[in-house]
Amino acid sequence: MYQKISLSNNLRVVSNDQKDRESVSVGLWAGVGGRFEAEAEKGAAHFLEHILFRGSLKYSCNEIKGCIEGVGGTLNAFTGEEQTCYYAKVPARHFEQTLDILCDMVFFPLIQKNDVERERTIILEEIKMYNDLPQYHVLELLDGLVWPDHPLGKTLAGTKETVGALTQRALHGFHRRYYTPDNVVVSVCGNFSHPWLVDFLGQKLGNFPSQQRHTYLDFKGKQRAPRVSFFRKQIEQMHVALGFPSLRANDPDIYAQAVLNVILGGNMSSRLFDELREKRGLAYSVYSTTKSFDDTGLFMIKAGVDNHKLVEAVELIMKVLKQLRCQGAKPREFTRAKEYFMGQFILGLEDTMDHMMWMGESVIKRDRVRTLAEVVCRVNALTVDDIRRVAADILKVKKLNLAVVGNITDDQEKHLRTVAAV
Repeated sequence: MYQKISLSNNLRVVSNDQKDRESVSVGLWAGVGGRFEAEAEKGAAHFLEHILFRGSLKYSCNEIKGCIEGVGGTLNAFTGEEQTCYYAKVPARHFEQTLDILCDMVFFPLIQKNDVERERTIILEEIKMYNDLPQYHVLELLDGLVWPDHPLGKTLAGTKETVGALTQRALHGFHRRYYTPDNVVVSVCGNFSHPWLVDFLGQKLGNFPSQQRHTYLDFKGKQRAPRVSFFRKQIEQMHVALGFPSLRANDPDIYAQAVLNVILGGNMSSRLFDELREKRGLAYSVYSTTKSFDDTGLFMIKAGVDNHKLVEAVELIMKVLKQLRCQGAKPREFTRAKEYFMGQFILGLEDTMDHMMWMGESVIKRDRVRTLAEVVCRVNALTVDDIRRVAADILKVKKLNLAVVGNITDDQEKHLRTVAAV
């Protein structure tokens, strides 16, 4: 059963006590990410995520890692556009120390100058790595097409220039602005006591002050024509990404979009996998996925194809999209996709880490947890007509964004511009 409370300083706590588990998973979610950054501080949220592992008021860098990994646990973090999460999974008997470590590193980091300089070099190497990997670079190009001149269209890690300019003082200021109790959610799932959890957090963080929340720049752009971006690189495979502006996180059709994604490219039974890989051997990897934010979203198709089969592959993808947009899903296909979505969701909730992620992301995004019964009800209420309607709305040619990284010829670029109606 989910339990959600707020401390006197507005720190939100959500938990699911599962006594039959041997583990506990915990995450501290800060409501800040890449889209909150000003142009000059691009990469600050990701930089700060790195720095917090360097040491806190109570724990050194080695103690943060060793006390968790030394008992068989795992520790990590990630930065998104709207949230940053620090999380761990440990045997239940080691939960108290793990929680203390995460709270200390998130709320009481040292952010020392020598650590900032050392971590800066690491992040600059990370940026180089992603730029050298075409499967990641093409996604950055796609984001820039979908959200031009907006923080969502910029890389999360920042650039060589912005990361190079971030100072110890700037990172301290970023932490003070966003890492406050009213902007943090503690999510816990596994074998523990909820009353003990609340008491511990009250003693550890109850006196930490809150302040006014900061906001981000809304995305208000409207796409009226297709957009393309080509990056020429001497590699053995073409990396292709097609994207369409789609639904915000709280859109009523968000589950219809999820089922549409399964039908199009969500598994090995999907249309794209069957048409491009199984029937024609055009791609080793081809899939679709979605991401949704407070005010916008993206429906994306990604494929890696042979250099000489680029145009054929993109033409086939466009054909599959047109069929789904115009004809919708077949009844058996629709039923299978719904069952797959629900099955994957239910199986994910069996793991304390995935369950913790579900709760934490739900509360940091919408301040409540959707129950399994609610999700089942929403998905079961979907019809084939819902899929057709949502596909027709999202997969419009005029909203297409096409990014390609590879050894593209002038003739291929000309053909792709024609295919994309640019």
